[in-house]
Amino acid sequence: MLKLALIALVLGVAGCGIALDKRIKARTAKALVEHPPTGEILDVNGTPVHVHVEGKGPDVILIHGAGGNWQDFTFSLIPKLKGEFRLIAIDRPAHGHTGRIANRKGDVESLNEQADLIHATARLLGAEKPLILGQSYGGAVALAYALRHPDDSAGLLIVSGVSNPWNGDLDIWYRLTDSWFGRNVLIPMTSAFANDQKANETLEAIFTPDPAPEGYLEHMGYGLAIRPSQLKTNAMMVNTLLPQIKEQSRHYGDLKLPVEIIHGTADTIVGHDIHALPLSKQLPDARLTTLEGVGHMPHHADEPSTIAALRRLAKRAGLQ
Repeated sequence: MLKLALIALVLGVAGCGIALDKRIKARTAKALVEHPPTGEILDVNGTPVHVHVEGKGPDVILIHGAGGNWQDFTFSLIPKLKGEFRLIAIDRPAHGHTGRIANRKGDVESLNEQADLIHATARLLGAEKPLILGQSYGGAVALAYALRHPDDSAGLLIVSGVSNPWNGDLDIWYRLTDSWFGRNVLIPMTSAFANDQKANETLEAIFTPDPAPEGYLEHMGYGLAIRPSQLKTNAMMVNTLLPQIKEQSRHYGDLKLPVEIIHGTADTIVGHDIHALPLSKQLPDARLTTLEGVGHMPHHADEPSTIAALRRLAKRAGLQ
C-alpha cells in the first residue's frame, strides 16, 4: 500500500508540473499574439533585437528599465516627440521581443554586454552619434554605453537612473528569485497565475506616489513581463547589478559629454539622494533637474519636464 501511495504521489506531482507548464505556454503564446513587435527584429551579431523606430530629426536611443519593454516609450513619449527626433526604442536582452545575447560570457548579460549590443544595433540603424535616454536600470546601461563608446555618444538623459552603489537589501522579490526556490517555484507560479489585481498592485508600487496613467497596464502587456524567460533573466540582471555599478561609478569623471539628469525626490525604488545627487557631481558636464514629490516614473508623471530635459540636451549637444 505504501509503495502504491508513493507512486500516486509522484504521478500527481508530475501531473501538476505538466499542467503548470501547459498553462505557462498558453499564457505566453497569448501575450505574444496580443503584443506583437511594432518594429523590426534585427540580427545583431547573432542576437535577435527588436527595435521600434519612429520620427525624424536627431537620433535618440531609448533604453527601458528592469522588467519593462519598448512600449514604456510608445505609450506617450514617442508620439509627442516624433516630430522633433528620430526615436529608437530597443528591447534589452530577454525583454519584449529581443532574445538573449549570443555567445555571452556569463549566465546573464552584463551592463557592458547590453551597452555593446545596443551600440551595434544603433550603428546598423545609421545612428552613429545619438542622444541616449536611459530610465531606471536603463540609466545604468546608458552610462555604460557612453563609457564604452564615448566617440559615438552625443549626450545622455538619465531618468531616475541607477548610477551609484547603495546600502541595504534589494526588494524581497529579487532576494527570493536569487534562490533555487525562486527560480524553480516562485517564477513559474507567478508566470502561471499572476492576475490583473496583482499586476495593478505591482504597477502602483512602481509609480507611487504618482498614479499610473490610465491604459498603461494594457498598453505594456504584463503578459510579456511575466514570461519565465524574462522574469528569470531580469532577476539575474538586478541581482548582479551592484558590483558592476561599484566598478562603473569609478569612471564617471571620464565622461565629457553633456548629461541631463531628471529624478523625483519621492522615488522609493532608485533613491534621488543615493543616485542622482552624487551622479550630478561625478560628471564633468551634468545638469540635475530635481522633481519634488515625484516618484520613479517621471517620464510619465512629469512628462513635460522630461521632454524639456531632452530638448535642452539636444541643444547642448549642438543637435538643435
